[in-house]
Formats: sequence, structure tokens, C-alpha cells
Amino acid sequence: MARVFLCVLDSVGCGGAPDASHYGDEGANTLLHIAQACAEGRAETGRSGPLKVPHMDALGLGAAITLASGMVAPGLSAVASGRYGAAQEISAGKDTQSGHWELAGAPVERDWHYFPRTVPAFPAKPMAELVSRAGLSGTLANNHASGTEIIDAFGLEHIATGKPIVYTSADSVVQIAAHETHYGLDRLLDTCRIAAEIFHPLNVGRIIARPFVGEAPGGFTRTANRKDFAISPPDGTICDRVVEAGGAVHAVGKIGDIFAMKSITDVSKGKDDMALFDHVLDWTQKAAAGDLVFANFIEFDSLWGHRRNVSGYARALETFDARLPELTRRLREGDLLIITADHGNDPTWAGTDHTRERVPVLATGPGIIGQSLGIIPFAAIAHLTASHLGLQVQTSF
Repeated sequence: MARVFLCVLDSVGCGGAPDASHYGDEGANTLLHIAQACAEGRAETGRSGPLKVPHMDALGLGAAITLASGMVAPGLSAVASGRYGAAQEISAGKDTQSGHWELAGAPVERDWHYFPRTVPAFPAKPMAELVSRAGLSGTLANNHASGTEIIDAFGLEHIATGKPIVYTSADSVVQIAAHETHYGLDRLLDTCRIAAEIFHPLNVGRIIARPFVGEAPGGFTRTANRKDFAISPPDGTICDRVVEAGGAVHAVGKIGDIFAMKSITDVSKGKDDMALFDHVLDWTQKAAAGDLVFANFIEFDSLWGHRRNVSGYARALETFDARLPELTRRLREGDLLIITADHGNDPTWAGTDHTRERVPVLATGPGIIGQSLGIIPFAAIAHLTASHLGLQVQTSF
């Protein structure tokens, strides 16, 4: 009864990318620097002491960090009981979309369009078209920004004027933030659909709807109703291959959005990562032979990495790790659990952007014994999944 549970811990990198210097990220190492900060008492908010992730470490997390970067993370020194490795991206980017597509076996072979760090960041012509087609009186921001900071800066003006907040990041994205009540969630989604029609032909990877609530700076909060409008991935992803073979792809979190619902059977969303973890547990009972459960846990990235919050990131890792035995205990004969990431987001690094890193690969299940996979390409995750499900393996690593 072969099934695969592929869990992407968004932004949980482990350093060592050989081309990191091209991105200004030489030396970035999300997991190592968090572990060092914890060991040195520099991550004491809401937690204390060394980083406590014994279950992932037992699967090979510490070994993967050392494999990727040559560095030993304090307190992460267990002998791996699972298959472990470090994956290296070939796509030219350090964004969610490129990372997930390549993990699914489809490296991005073209460069996305990125917006300059100018004000305004977006070209006048497509913005004028957006204003006209969406029936707007104008837009706010039009710059590179942190999503939480931008709603504090422009939230009151947005409520007063009805103008949506439009901003970008180091990724190939147009993000549109609007108040769920004052602007309306449906109207925000319609605005983003129009933006996708305008910006996707420019090779902008995603339009992201960022709804929020609250009535004043400091009280504005983004909701769980985020939605990504992504360019459709190329043919031949692991999702395509599972569905073509008669299996189902059960997307948990934002996976359906990242893949533009292409070869996605159903979607489970939740208010936070632990709600998503509950959905993965549910699928251990409901998924059939030949199915892929494909999950993204976003809060490592969105709440802690971008906000450069080391304590929060450490707490999130420890919370996930504490619940991991609930999942491994439910794995059946023939199941394979893969834990990996899509890029880095070192909370000790400068700025607020993702960091170019290798990512850990941990694989376990009944009967699987400790073994190093070595340094592998991101696309090898699709290879491992296909091989386990008995699908024809297209490439080797």
C-alpha cells in the first residue's frame, strides 16, 4: 500500500548553496544560525535553552546540516535512523514557486520577472490597466515591503480611501493587501484575478491576495484567507504523474495555489500550521494506495523568517518536532514520509528576504533504515516519490 507524505517546511534551509554569493547570501544558514542562537541564549522569548528538535534530529536533521554546509549545529548530533540528505536547487531563484516546482520535478528554466527596488516598483502601464479594469480610484504603496509592516503603514489610508495596498518582494510577485470587511474578500480576489491576467504575461510568477482585519496600526492582522494566483506549472510534475497513474494528490496548505490547481485532487487549508498538521494526520487514515499527500507549512517563513524573529522560528521548529511522532506512528507499511524545504529564510540575516540555501531531506517510514542520500538535486524528491509509488522514474540522481 504505497503512499507518500511530502511535507515542505517553508524556508527551513541548511546553508551551503554553492551559488549563494550570487544572491548576496554567502554564509546564510537558517537552521545552523537558529541552533547557535538558541545555544548561546539569544532566542529566549517564549522558549529557553538549546534548540530542541530530537525527532527530526533522529531522522538526520543535524547530519543534513553538516552534509550541506560542513558545519555542526549545536545539540544536533544524533545518528540518523532515516534516509537523509541535502538538496540543491538549480532554478535561478530563491522563491516558493521555483522551489516547489523543482521539488515536484520541474525546474524553472526561464527567469521570472522581478521588480526593481524603486518607488514606484511597478511599471505605470500595467498599474493603470489594473486601476481601470478593477474600478479602483488608485492604489497605495507600490514598493518593496514586509507584508506585516505595509498594512500598519497604509491600513488606515486604505480603509479611508478604498485603495488596495500593492507591494512586492525579492520574489516574482505582486501582492495586494485589502481589508476583508471594508474592501471585501470577494472584491480582493476579483482584483487579484484581474492582476493575474495583466501580470502573468509579463512572466510574474504569482499574484497574492493578502486579506487582513483590524481597525488600527498594531491591531491589523492578516487572515488565513490568503490566496495565490500562480502561473500554471509545466507538464510532467510529480502531481501530474500521480494523477495520470490513477492516484490522487491531496494538497495541504498553499500547495494548490502554488501549482495553480493543476493535477491537484483536493485542498485542505487551516488557520495555522498546526491545523495543517491535523489535516496531514487525517490523510494518514483517508489516503489510498498510490496517493500523494503534499503539504506546505508556511509559518516558518511568513511569521518568523521574513520578520527575522529567531525565537519565534525556534519555537515553530520545536512545536512541529514535538508533534512529529503523532505522524510517524500513523504511517502504515508501504508509507514514505519526506520532510524537506523549498529555500532558506535565515532569521539572523540582513533584510527580510529569502536566502539561497540547500535544504534538508529527511525520509522515513516502516522498514526504512538510516542512510545518507548525499547532496541531491531538488528534483530528486520527485524521483524518490515516483520510485516509491511504482511510477516510471524519468531521471536519476
